[in-house]
This record gives sequence, C-alpha cells and structure tokens, in this order.
Amino acid sequence: MASSRDRQRKLARAKLDRQMARRAAAVKRRRQIRAGVGTALILVLVVVGSAWALGAFDRETSEDTASPEICLWTPQNTQGNSNLKEVGEPATTGLPTTGTRPMTVTTNQGAPINIELDLAKAPCAAASIAHLASQSFYDNTNCHEITAEGALRCGDPSGTGLGGPAYSFHSENVPTPPESSPAPPSEPPTYPKGTVAMISNPPGANSSQFLIFFKDFTTHDDPAYPIIGRVTGGLDVVEKIGALPTVDNEAGQKVKPENDVVIQSLTVGEPVLDPASPTDPTGTPSPAVSDSPEASPNAG
Repeated sequence: MASSRDRQRKLARAKLDRQMARRAAAVKRRRQIRAGVGTALILVLVVVGSAWALGAFDRETSEDTASPEICLWTPQNTQGNSNLKEVGEPATTGLPTTGTRPMTVTTNQGAPINIELDLAKAPCAAASIAHLASQSFYDNTNCHEITAEGALRCGDPSGTGLGGPAYSFHSENVPTPPESSPAPPSEPPTYPKGTVAMISNPPGANSSQFLIFFKDFTTHDDPAYPIIGRVTGGLDVVEKIGALPTVDNEAGQKVKPENDVVIQSLTVGEPVLDPASPTDPTGTPSPAVSDSPEASPNAG
C-alpha cells in the first residue's frame, strides 16, 4: 500500500512540475514578446524622430512658402477689344521685389531715356514691362500723346489709348491724395518731373501704357497713376518732346505730337539689389500687392 501511495505522489509531483514548467515557459514567451514589441516601438520612434528632425514632414510647408505668388494677371477680352495683343503673361512667382531695374527707351528724338524701375514699390509693373520688352512689344511704336498734365504717354501699339497685351494687373504705389484742397504752396508735387507712372483705361487695369512726366504735376483729386520709377538720364530729351506742337487725335483732342515720337527700342536690364536691403530679390512678397481688378475689354 505504501508503495502504491508513493507512486501516486510521484506522479502527482511530476504532473505539477510539468504544469509549473509550462507556466514558466509561457511567462518567458510573454516577456520576450513584450520586449520585442518595446524594442520595435523604440526603433520606430527613433526613425520618426530622426525624419522629423531632418524635415521629412516639412515638404508641404516648404512648397507653400518657397514660391509665393507675387503678381496676379487678369486676362482681358481680345474679342471685345481688337487693339489687344496676345503675348503670353509674365511669371507670378519668383519675381524680384527689392532694389531697382534699369529700363532704356530709345526714340527718334535724341539720346536714350534711362529709367530706374522701383522693384520694392512696383514689382508687378516692372515684371510686366520686362516681359513685354522681351517680346519686343514696345519696339517701333509711337508715344501717341503729350498730356495736359505734362507727361509723354507711350506703350500703346495701336495709338488709340485702348491697346496693350491681353492681360492687366492691379495698381501699385499710387500717391496719397492731398489732405486739403487746394494744396498748400509748400506741398511737393504729386508727380515730380522725371516720374514714370502707369496709365490705364479704366484706372486700375494696368498693362503696357506708361507716362513720363517732363514737368511737375500736382492734383487735388485722388491720384490715378501708380508710380513705377523715375528718369535717371535723358530727361532733357523728354522735355524736348514735351515742347513739340500737338494736333488733334482721332477723338478730336489736341494731344497728338505733330511729329511722330517713335520708340525704336525699349529694353529692361537685370535687377540691381538695394545694398541697404538684406533680402535677396528672388520672390519675397511685396506689401504693395492687392486684389486684381475684374477683366475688362479696355486696356492701358
């Protein structure tokens, strides 16, 4: 009997040992699995953290800020205005917005007229004129008016005041209207002699036409011409042209030069960085940019 009981105890003991061994093995496997998952999670966190530090998740932000739109070009209705020409559109991004850009207007009236375009205050006007100059848009066209304000009006191949490219853009750098009317004698002119400004019809839908003032002009109304630059050489030529006699144009206005004033060539040079500005002129947004006007069959 004792022998039988001993065998039962041994069998029970052996069974208990096997159960304990299986439980220990299960615990060990669970620990190994947990350790493996923890290691994998740590590895994933390390990889993600490294990628974030290297900017892998900044692509969308970089794309949004690398090339902001500086200028908006509004298509014009060429069917409603046969004086408009299809010459493509300038770029909207990557345009210089600091410093200046040289422009040279060579006419049949004497030495070239040198102009400095203001890239900080009128980046879109400068971009438009540079684009049109690259298409020879202005070459062999007439400056068709000597205005009553004392300016030479150029840039319309049709000579009607309605011509231009098949796009327009908003006004930049329009002078501040006078606080009182009439202005006090000591107030500087709205458009000093040598000022270069855009002119459009209707106002605000600028394209190719511009004014070169050969005398000071002061207005007591809201100024209509956005200033884009100034004459740096050849102002005497502009004054000479301004002294030419005028005859009636097709609308019966006595503003057409009696002798044709022909732009033989108009060229725009490379941007010149303002030494006082730390910004590289390759696409910084300009505070002068505003909403684009609605499309119009007219041009300027």
